[in-house]
Amino acid sequence: MILSLLDRSRTRDGYSDGAALTATIERAINAEKLGYHRFWVAEHHGVPGIASGSPAVLLASVGARTSSIRIGSGGVMLPNHQPFVVAEQFAMLEALYPGRVDLGVGRSLGFTEPVRAALRTGRDESDTFAADLDELWSYFDGTAAVTLRPAVVPPPVYVLATGQGLTVAAAAGLPVVVGGPILTSDGSALEDYRRRYRPTIQNPHPRVVVSLDITVAETTERARTLALPEAWAMAQSRRTGEFPPLTHPSQIDLNAAPARTRERVERSLASAVLGTPDEVSDQLEKLIDRTDPDEILASTSTYDRKTLFDADAQLIQLARSLSR
Repeated sequence: MILSLLDRSRTRDGYSDGAALTATIERAINAEKLGYHRFWVAEHHGVPGIASGSPAVLLASVGARTSSIRIGSGGVMLPNHQPFVVAEQFAMLEALYPGRVDLGVGRSLGFTEPVRAALRTGRDESDTFAADLDELWSYFDGTAAVTLRPAVVPPPVYVLATGQGLTVAAAAGLPVVVGGPILTSDGSALEDYRRRYRPTIQNPHPRVVVSLDITVAETTERARTLALPEAWAMAQSRRTGEFPPLTHPSQIDLNAAPARTRERVERSLASAVLGTPDEVSDQLEKLIDRTDPDEILASTSTYDRKTLFDADAQLIQLARSLSR
């Protein structure tokens, strides 16, 4: 099973945002040593809990500190950018790190109204994602009126997809990255994507990458503790409207939290894959049977960085056993 990592540059209580970006680069170096296939970074704007607002800039640093692992975006949100600028940025990355760059694109808008206003986007605007995707590719394949520089072999383009995104990706003949409810559904959405897929020269077959939180530890309780800061931050964001930095597990008192917050934490933990190597292996095998993915993109995060590196090592060792 091909295994990759998505790192969202999570900030942590007591540490600067710069430390979060440095940690992302160090994790990419470690992921390459461990043998992960690709390492992706994210785009979030005005979010206290995430330091990465510019994937292309961060990837330039990641690429400079690594030599073989694929690097990419999970993803660039096209509604926030002109397609030509995105094409230029990733052509530049491909020229610097040939054969290693992926461009994952999504259609999400800013999380809050002030962020959407700052990005010059809005929920009332028409959905131009499909047209933007076509325009983006026209710069890469040379059919646009403007010549893209630097001239490169086009990097692979992936669509971060929900229901409508799957339809767009199938029509465009592009691979998809899926997560959330799609992974626990009856599988009809992915079946529909594969059935409707229009082959292209670049992508003759549909390709599905599943993305989810995966935490491996020596005991179930330890894995739960490691996953707790992310679940807690998610629950807090639902309560306050602001996604916060990760809190050390010792500072999280679920018993003192409101009942609704506890419910949200438990729901978040239940949606993740976590536990001992045997437990995670069993959960992943069920996921693979249900979704038939070509690749798994793990978006694991926890407060302690050394522990996170250890979890990454255990996960790739587990994935190798699955492939056998």
